[in-house]
Amino acid sequence: MAQVEAWRPAVPGIAEVFHARFTTHAYPLHTHDTWTLLIVDDGVIRYDLDRHHHGALGAAVTLLPPNVAHDGRAATSHGFRKRVLYLDTPVLGEDLIGAAVDQPSVADGLLRTRIHQLHESLAEPGDALEAESRLVLVADRLRTHLGKPASHEPKRGLADDLRDLLDARLPEALTLAEAGETLGAHPAYLVRCFGTRFGLPPHRYLTGRRVDRARRLLLDGTPAAEVAAAAGFTDQAHLTRHFKRYLGTTPSRYAKTR
Repeated sequence: MAQVEAWRPAVPGIAEVFHARFTTHAYPLHTHDTWTLLIVDDGVIRYDLDRHHHGALGAAVTLLPPNVAHDGRAATSHGFRKRVLYLDTPVLGEDLIGAAVDQPSVADGLLRTRIHQLHESLAEPGDALEAESRLVLVADRLRTHLGKPASHEPKRGLADDLRDLLDARLPEALTLAEAGETLGAHPAYLVRCFGTRFGLPPHRYLTGRRVDRARRLLLDGTPAAEVAAAAGFTDQAHLTRHFKRYLGTTPSRYAKTR
């Protein structure tokens, strides 16, 4: 039995998110007008790309280029479970299509982890900045594998300007597109500059600042149920998940230490 889930996230560069579990379904030969970024969570997929045989399995990342014919089917009767991101062509550029045809499978544990984290952030509608930042990190690593690493030379002061903008907008959400328009820089370049300057991506900096804000509100006596919105988190569960990650305890328990 097939299980399918698909949606269009409000994240520039991602045309569609597609999660599926297939046992007997076989894709006919077809093309996409997007990059197909695929990770397999269970099973093995066999596919032909540009008339060459390939396989996709859990340890590797598969990148299929736009406008190149491919198919797909389960390698065993067990079937497979996969997660796919369809990326707009400019995310990686048409000049990398040939390299992707030659090397559609990438054995890179960190890249796979980052793609998994990107999928998780896409499941949180309020985490647009995180999803955009993670997409830049994924795209940069893919370009490096395909022989065209991005330039990371930061423009002096730009990272500091972005940090000041993030601080000024707290607790409101900010997208990279908005930041890029305000600062007059490409969103992807902003992420690279910020990471080079401060050693972490913008979304992680912002999460840390929101957790700090939540801590102060809790210690001031603000009820935990009101802290999430006041600190910029989408809901109580969103706050609790990040709070525990940073501090090893829940907001309610933290408040009781006052």
